[in-house]
Amino acid sequence: MTTIARIDTIRLDIPFGDHYDGPRAKPRGWTQRDVLLVRVETGDGIVGWGEAFAYACATVTEAAIRDMFAPRLIGQACHDIAALSREMQRQLHIQGRYGITIFAWSGIEMALWDAAAKRTGVSLATLLGGRRRGSVPAYASLVRYGGAREVRDVCAKAIADGYRDVKLHEIAYEPIAAGREAVGPDVRLTTDVNCNWSLEETEAMLPRMKALDLYWVEEPIWPPEDFETLARLEEQFGVALAAGENACTAFQFQGVIPAVTFVQPSVTKIGGILEFMKVVDATRLVGKQVMPHSPYFGPGWWATLQLAAHAPEIGLIEYLYIESEGQVGKHIPLPKKGMIQIPDTPGLGFEPDFDAIDRFRVG
Repeated sequence: MTTIARIDTIRLDIPFGDHYDGPRAKPRGWTQRDVLLVRVETGDGIVGWGEAFAYACATVTEAAIRDMFAPRLIGQACHDIAALSREMQRQLHIQGRYGITIFAWSGIEMALWDAAAKRTGVSLATLLGGRRRGSVPAYASLVRYGGAREVRDVCAKAIADGYRDVKLHEIAYEPIAAGREAVGPDVRLTTDVNCNWSLEETEAMLPRMKALDLYWVEEPIWPPEDFETLARLEEQFGVALAAGENACTAFQFQGVIPAVTFVQPSVTKIGGILEFMKVVDATRLVGKQVMPHSPYFGPGWWATLQLAAHAPEIGLIEYLYIESEGQVGKHIPLPKKGMIQIPDTPGLGFEPDFDAIDRFRVG
């Protein structure tokens, strides 16, 4: 019986540009991506790759993999990933059911699925039950610029690149309105508020978002797990809301799914492949759509694409619209005119670029 022989982590910092070099309304903040790769080697010599959520938390997520999970997993049989997931969540529930604990497990679980699919010689989508499509539409997910001029210019570039869906991360009305002006009436526009509005601000802004014909407004209020209020706001103002990127495990999504129109699991945060698919299945039952959170460029990106190949309930793929100084995987499938071709190679399809890994490795 195949067992887990090694679990290793590789931490990377990859600088990026954001498509704008002109004067800014505020200084640029985010300039590099934190990436935490997870390498799992099994007793039969197969290597699986995963990615754990690491934005501004790579050190603690890496420590959780090393100190909490690896000692429990080395030597364990890995043929039943679902059973391992249940057992790890039970054993480590005292450390927390959400956040860092589940981020760490997400990366390991993803790597185990990559290894399992490679062992069978098929893609993850095929292993999950069937590859149902070979391409998927993507939307350009812009960073927050804070000014109307910057938003207008970068939105125009995204449209010129062929995108028909654009997401802002703006929280003020003027930049959002500038985005709508730039993309025109026929392009679907959304904004991710990242929980920055108070309830009073949300109630004031949603009618204005409706007038701008936003496709959805994402996580408008704090806290993000106030699902009852999200449901009330959506019904009261008639604006589609999206949420879920900060939820962990399918259990927490029992609150997300009834509350919003668009459900947004993140494979690097939710607990991995199986927890993600549980959310897809539950969303299907109520006739809603999954819009994954996926601003990743490592195995988490490839895993999201494989899930989309298998599950037609997944609508659009979030592509972080930046200019990266490098990629950690060879032959990364990126959007072309708003569409992504999904690999059909064994496992996730991720093949590490060790030259890039050496270049961007931390420590």
